Amino acid sequence: MTEDSEGAIGELKRADHSLYVTLKYTKTVDVIKSTIKRLISALDYASYDLLKALKDKKKIKEIPSAPISRFEILPGVFKKNKEVSKVMEDYVNFYYLLRKLDKATYKAKEEYRKNVTLITPDFDVNIYLLTKLFKKTKDFVKFAYEFERDNK
Repeated sequence: MTEDSEGAIGELKRADHSLYVTLKYTKTVDVIKSTIKRLISALDYASYDLLKALKDKKKIKEIPSAPISRFEILPGVFKKNKEVSKVMEDYVNFYYLLRKLDKATYKAKEEYRKNVTLITPDFDVNIYLLTKLFKKTKDFVKFAYEFERDNK
């Protein structure tokens, strides 16, 4: 495992703690925002790791420096395998969603209560949705790590 994958796994550990421990006791929108930032960071590390493995296999020539660009090229890299390419397109859209949630103006609903919710113009992020976002991020990091391990 490279230093970058440790970064992705470390971010997932911190997001896990925020979700299952900190949010349980504080029930604030700031913890939800912080967890979303951690998920974005984990995806950034994992995408870099994945592209680094692809570069080592000489499937790509260079790794884009911008995190968004790294995600945008993933479906094209896997275009020969349509199933994986479709999954990568799904993850690109997921990444855009997280970035949109992070940058959106928001309001707090039922802060310090059981149903704390971050309300944005497009989505209401509650603990249940945040858990689903966490699991999807974890799936991508797992895919990136397994791809890197299997292609060494």
